Amino acid sequence: MANTPLMPKATAVWLVDNTALSFTQIASFCKLHPLEVKAIADGEAAQGIKGLDPILTGQLTREEVEKAQKDPNYQLKLQGSKVVVPESKRKGPRYTPVSRRQDRPNAILWLVRNHPELKDAQIMRLVGTTKPTIAAIRDRTHWNSANLTPSDPVTLGLCSQLELDMEVEKAAKNAPLPVAGEVQETLMPVEDTTSEDAIAAAFSLDPSQPIKREEEEEIDADAVFAKLNSLKEQESDADNGEEDTDK
Repeated sequence: MANTPLMPKATAVWLVDNTALSFTQIASFCKLHPLEVKAIADGEAAQGIKGLDPILTGQLTREEVEKAQKDPNYQLKLQGSKVVVPESKRKGPRYTPVSRRQDRPNAILWLVRNHPELKDAQIMRLVGTTKPTIAAIRDRTHWNSANLTPSDPVTLGLCSQLELDMEVEKAAKNAPLPVAGEVQETLMPVEDTTSEDAIAAAFSLDPSQPIKREEEEEIDADAVFAKLNSLKEQESDADNGEEDTDK
């Protein structure tokens, strides 16, 4: 917006009425479409708009206008403002429009669930809320907890994606480092899961067949029956021995 004149349409109206500049020159200076400038000249657009003199407001000089009128290919250059207005720093929580305030609890719930690393102060900066409200939503003691639906604050228009990314990145930097020796569960590297051996092993498995364990041994039926027969013979020999002793 720094290269756009103040009140572009009003400036275009004045330039059309008071100069011999081409539609292209006026459109380029006012950041408008040439057809829109032509419509202003024909009286089809910007009706009722009072022209704004860019020379009087210090946005153009007479020499600049005369130079552009002599050369149709020359582009007007906006004069820099001599007055520097300092940017006002916002203090306190972010202002949220009344129409968006009812969406703040849903946004807080989304932030608490998806970015638990964010501090309360960061959530307050993003959606313009208070610590008691954040605590109530965390503890599920909010008066409307049953009806809350997690919603992205960027989608709701409560903050920009850049602001959210900056706060998340800041919270990640301040997060405590993992303890040495602590085993962290991570996914396997892409190179291992997409290698030819891994793909071949995955497609070689038959889902209809149960997976056999290596420690399971095959059962030999003949050996089982032979063992049973030997036990029966031992029992019969023992019975015969007892009968002989009785005689």
